Amino acid sequence: MLISLFIVCVLIPYRSVKARSDEVYEKLKIFSEVLSIIQKNYVEEITPENLIYGSINGMLRTLDPHSSFMPPDVYKELQVETKGSFGGIGIEITIKEGVLTIISPIEDTPAFRAGLKAGDSIVKIDGVSTENMSLFDAVKKMRGPTGTKVTISIMREGFTEPQEFALSREIIRITSVKHKLLEESIGYLRISQFQEKTEEEFSKALDTLEKGTTPLTGLILDLRNNPGGLLDQAVKVCDEFLEQGLIVYTQGRNEMQQMKFTATPNKKPHSYPLIVLVNAGSASGSEIVAGALQDHNRAVIVGTTTFGKGSVQTIIPLEDGSGLRLTTARYYTPRGISIQAKGIIPDVVVKEAVTLKKDEKKETTMIKEKDLEGHFEPEEKAKEASVTDNEETDMPLARAVQLLKGWHILKGSENHTQPTTEP
Repeated sequence: MLISLFIVCVLIPYRSVKARSDEVYEKLKIFSEVLSIIQKNYVEEITPENLIYGSINGMLRTLDPHSSFMPPDVYKELQVETKGSFGGIGIEITIKEGVLTIISPIEDTPAFRAGLKAGDSIVKIDGVSTENMSLFDAVKKMRGPTGTKVTISIMREGFTEPQEFALSREIIRITSVKHKLLEESIGYLRISQFQEKTEEEFSKALDTLEKGTTPLTGLILDLRNNPGGLLDQAVKVCDEFLEQGLIVYTQGRNEMQQMKFTATPNKKPHSYPLIVLVNAGSASGSEIVAGALQDHNRAVIVGTTTFGKGSVQTIIPLEDGSGLRLTTARYYTPRGISIQAKGIIPDVVVKEAVTLKKDEKKETTMIKEKDLEGHFEPEEKAKEASVTDNEETDMPLARAVQLLKGWHILKGSENHTQPTTEP
């Protein structure tokens, strides 16, 4: 089970925060009074921990959808996830309009093999309704020892009633980086999410592709369905293709949230053309990479408009082992553009499709930031983009290969037609 909240994470040490207003203290007196009344008079005894944690959860629900409180066990799981291995059934989830919803199943996991799909609504977990269930409560219910089973009830477009899927839990290991060589010395490199060792794995994969028998004529960087992750890893990946200039900057209310990240000279050049594949599942860290490379004219962005999450979450550990995930800043591309609730608009727009039957295709439907309740509104209206169809199975990838082939042909034609000077 992957807790996917499309995060750009910054980890900071614990800091106590003092209230600055007498008004806050007055309201806290009311809170303390209500707490005391519940403890003395509620029909059943409730532990102070449950009451306090429940109150904190309620407070954070008044904010944006990416701010949340994590009890000690959930916070521990988040730390495990950034290392790329965790137990569960292998789905990325969010809450859309109050309904627990699957963003996408992870390849080669119990959920993927069972046929769960993006957009599926999870209405029950082991017979318990998910109505008003928090994201992290759902995560706790779907996780468990390897080999044990969990049954989830799914509603999907076309279903007349929920269908049950009995899944066996497994250790889910996410390989952050995958690579292969495509036709005509075109490299392909996919990053599924930005984890602790993503930049290290990325550098090794890129080095392997570049040390092939023939020089690369182009590279395709696939960031589709990449929900983000650690900010520093996204910056380091982007830096690999830029020699100088701004990569991303953040703006928040506090001075420590005003950050700028700039490119450094590369140890070796990567002079070949670069294409970045994105879609509606590309969020946060992957949008930072695509936005910076697009602003610097270093890459052609191909696919569909990205998720549109332009905010930064700071992970704050608390004294009792719990954690606070708090939205503390907005981030901006090098040209000063906020993609919040708008996304990165590709240079070449190509729809994705899912094969239903032979010769029948349907455009995929994915959740975006603007679909989430309580999201920040964009600072300006996003422009619309037209969509181009392609008949290949993986249409964006096929188009990327075509673009790189065309670039190579045109480059060769330029060299061929240049005049020569007789001695």
